[in-house]
Parts: sequence; C-alpha cells; structure tokens
Amino acid sequence: MRIRERFRNIGPGIIVTAAFIGPGTITACTISGAGFGYALLWGLVFSVFATIILQEMTARLGIIGKRGLGEALRQQFTSPIPKIIAIVLVLSAILIGNAAYETGNILGASLGMIEITGISTMNFGSVGIAIWGPVIGIIAFVLLIMGSYKSLERILIVLVLLMSISFITTTIIIGPDLFPVLKGMFVPTIPKGGLYILIGLIGTTVVPYNLFLHASIVQEKWKKKSDLKTARTDLLFSVILGGLISMSIVITSAVAFYGTNTEIKGASDIASQLKPLLGNWAGIFMALGLFAAGISSAITAPLAAAYATSGILGWKIDLKSIRFKAVWMVILFIGIIFSAIGFSPIKAIVFAQFTNGILLPVIAVYLLIIMNSKKVLANFTNKPIQNIIGLIVVCVMIGLGVKSILHVIGLF
Repeated sequence: MRIRERFRNIGPGIIVTAAFIGPGTITACTISGAGFGYALLWGLVFSVFATIILQEMTARLGIIGKRGLGEALRQQFTSPIPKIIAIVLVLSAILIGNAAYETGNILGASLGMIEITGISTMNFGSVGIAIWGPVIGIIAFVLLIMGSYKSLERILIVLVLLMSISFITTTIIIGPDLFPVLKGMFVPTIPKGGLYILIGLIGTTVVPYNLFLHASIVQEKWKKKSDLKTARTDLLFSVILGGLISMSIVITSAVAFYGTNTEIKGASDIASQLKPLLGNWAGIFMALGLFAAGISSAITAPLAAAYATSGILGWKIDLKSIRFKAVWMVILFIGIIFSAIGFSPIKAIVFAQFTNGILLPVIAVYLLIIMNSKKVLANFTNKPIQNIIGLIVVCVMIGLGVKSILHVIGLF
C-alpha cells in the first residue's frame, strides 16, 4: 500500500525527465557511446547530480515560496534596465530555443514511427509530404489543449516508462561488461575530441527551461509545506531514472559501434543499425523509445515556454489562460510547420545554444540568491552545504557554458 501511495505521488519529477530526454539527448548519448565508449559516462553522473540539486531548489521555491522561477526573477529586479535585460534574455533563450528544439522533438518522434511502420511520406499526385511530423504535432496539440495537468502528468508517466523499458531492456539484451561501465561512470576522463560531446551530454540534461517548468508544476501537484518531502522523493526517483535511460543509450551505442568507425549522424541511426546485431526486436525497442522521447519532449517544450513566458511577463499562470495557450500554440505550430517541410533549424539551434550558454549559469546564480531569501522562503532557505554544492555546480556550468559559447562563435 505504501509503495502504491509513493507511485501515486510521482509526477512533476517525471515531467522534468520527460522534458530532458528528447531526440537531442538520444543523439548526444548515441554519438558519445559510438565515438568514446564508456569514457564520458561520468558526465551523465554529474548531470544527474546537478539536476537534482538545482531542481530541488525550484521545488522548494514552488511549494514553499508559492512562486514560479520566472515570477521570482521578475520580482528580484527593482530597476527597469536589469529587468528588461532579464526579460529579453529569458524570452530569447526560451521562446526561440524551444521553437527550434520543438522541431527536433517532433522529427525525433517521427523517426521512431518511420522505423516502426516503414512509411515516411504520402504522395499527393507528384508531391510527397512527410506525414509523421504533422501527426505527432496534432497529437501533442490535442494533449495540451485538454488543459488538465493531471491528464498530462499521467500521459508523460506512461511515455517515460515506455522509454525506460525500451532503452534499459535493449542494454540488458546487449550485455555490456560491468567493470568498464563503472569505471566510465566514476573516473573522469576527457578523450581527445570529447569535450564538446561532454558539453552536449551535460547541456541536454541540465536545461534552463526545466528550472522554470518544475517550479511551476509542483504548485499544480502540491499545496502544503509538508509535501516538500514527497516532492524530493519524486524528483530523486525521476531524475535518477532519466539518468539510467541516458546511460543505457550510451552503453548500447558503445557496445554496438565503439571501435567500428561506424558513422552515427543522429538518433535514428542507432535503431536501424542495431538490427543486424540484435534482430528486429532491439530495433523496435529503440524506435519505440525514440518515439516516446520525441513526443514527451514535444509536449513539455511548449509547456515550459508558456510557464517561463507567463512568469517573466507577470501573466496569469493557468493552463486554461488564453495567453498561456497562445505561447505553447506558437511553439508547437512552428515545430509542426518546420517538421512538415523538412526544415532543419540549424541557425535557430546555434542561437539557442549561445543564449542558453549565457542563460543557464545566470539563472542558476539568481536561483541561489533567491534560495537564500528569508522573505521568499522563511525557514526553508538553503543550508550552507546546499549553497556550497550549488556553487560548485554553477562554477562547472559557467566553465562549460563559456567553452560552449566560444565554440559557437569560433574562438575555441
């Protein structure tokens, strides 16, 4: 009974997991395993640790402070110029970045369906149109327009469980050697050429919009201060599960492709190229996982954009609010259109990487400031050890963010 009660309280943490495991994460993990074996697994261990630390703070902010992160940031600034800069920075990274990533989410789910069905386009006369992008987009639209947090939560729990079964089962089937896996997890090394893949692994797990998303959705689930313990359990279980999914993809890719000089261009390659090694079932498991990752992120990315935008602009945060709906509809519509015409939003993604490289450390620093405010959190402010761990995480992210920005602008 107690176990059933715990599972019943799982929710916001799973949504965070559903948000960070998308096609981009699968691609980064696949390339990491194929190119560097188990060597960068420690980056995912760090990512899981950093995500738990930062998202626990946003859970406290939502449950104790009764604020979303966007709202808290807006209230943090008193003079107009810093406030305007913060608003522009957040909107640039969240709106433009999420619109670009939404295209990738929809295309990723589409690739899973193509792998399963063998159908990619429908011909209308002499014109072939990619069908799965619009279909996935319409499914995401219907799920979001329902406007019920509980319904979305249940759907995303199912999708994350599908990802878990798909990727973890495939890893068990492929049978990795345990000792090298553990060494990769706990002995930090950066092989030649592995720095940017490492940044990618961390960047796809510790993402700015999840900080906005989590602080808001915990308020939909829990209302009392005593619920904080439950929220922490939910977060711990969900993020560790997400880390296991990501590690499973790295391990599977390492066993299948490391040392073979096989070119891995994207997330779809791992499903199709596993067939000769493991048969159709492994390919189907990976394709189902890719579909679940794509559609779950296709739901959460527009939702996160709506929460962040509403909070930073001072709008009413309500799934049924017209403004709230308008934000996620715009993000989703862009993703549907670009996926249907086969558009590759490279420039937008580069811009998203640049702004997120700036945004994540800045948001993390302000989060630490807010988490030490007695006015906001009373007796639930950060303890010294939480500040120390938080600062270590921030310093690492600043270093990686600076390297990422220098790489994007061609100086490193």
